Amino acid sequence: MSILLIAEHNNLNLKVFTLNAITAASKIDNEIHVLVAGNKCENVAKEVSAIPLVKKVLYSDSENYENFLPENLTPLIVKLSESHSHIIAAANTFGKNFMPRVAALLDVSQISDVIKINSSDEFLRPIYAGNAFASVKSNDKKKCITIRPTSFEPASTSGGSAQIEKIEAVEAPTISKFIKREETKSERPELGTARIVISGGRGMQSGDNFKLINSIADKLNAAVGASRAAVDAGYIGNDHQVGQTGKVVVPDLYIAVGISGAIQHLAGMKESKVIVAINKDGEAPIFSIADYGLEADLFEALPQFLDELNKLNTIQK
Repeated sequence: MSILLIAEHNNLNLKVFTLNAITAASKIDNEIHVLVAGNKCENVAKEVSAIPLVKKVLYSDSENYENFLPENLTPLIVKLSESHSHIIAAANTFGKNFMPRVAALLDVSQISDVIKINSSDEFLRPIYAGNAFASVKSNDKKKCITIRPTSFEPASTSGGSAQIEKIEAVEAPTISKFIKREETKSERPELGTARIVISGGRGMQSGDNFKLINSIADKLNAAVGASRAAVDAGYIGNDHQVGQTGKVVVPDLYIAVGISGAIQHLAGMKESKVIVAINKDGEAPIFSIADYGLEADLFEALPQFLDELNKLNTIQK
């Protein structure tokens, strides 16, 4: 039994969620092979080879893999799956882009968003927006699994010496073409991996009022999140959305401001280590899961919070 794990990277550096997925894979079997497919990404292959839990790196270099189109990646993954029992990727935009296609071509049922490995064929995953959990047992000979990265600690990145095996690229179909990539640049931490997240909801009332959230985030070196209601209202871009249809975050500290706590939002943040809620509605559902709650007008509370942070910074200087 061996595992084929698909590495997420940008052709220069390995993305951290791959390390979480490697930890999850190690709960299934020790024979972990990591596929690094990209263009001029030899440094990524070397980075993966230094991970102690990895036994082999399968390195495939081609312009067809530069932008990770699922139509191009899938034939390679399907070919390599012949000698592997499990195919694993992170349950984020990267993994969700190609794993359903791989599962369909292998004629197996994908097991999505796994948060715990019970055994090599039984997995725990959340259902009903995280309000219940299902233990899923798969009898498929090959298992396609996506891992919720925030449920597993990242693997150590040094001390390993895995073999790097060069893999020839597979002929790619011509049914799609990469045009361009538009990315939001920010000096703040990435939302999915930040230790502190402060999110705003419908109670922010406008996009301009998110300046309050941004100011506090800058002081705390925090990522900025939002509820779907705030995103749908146009207050902030959807790359900040936290929840069932957004990003799942598990920071050390999550501050929810003007967020009522709809079940879809809670599904994306309720595993946070410490949750602070600020809302003028004392009956808001967010208070039921908050470790600390402040029933107050956010337009009074946030400026006071910012003042206290400024005072603290002055004292520290």
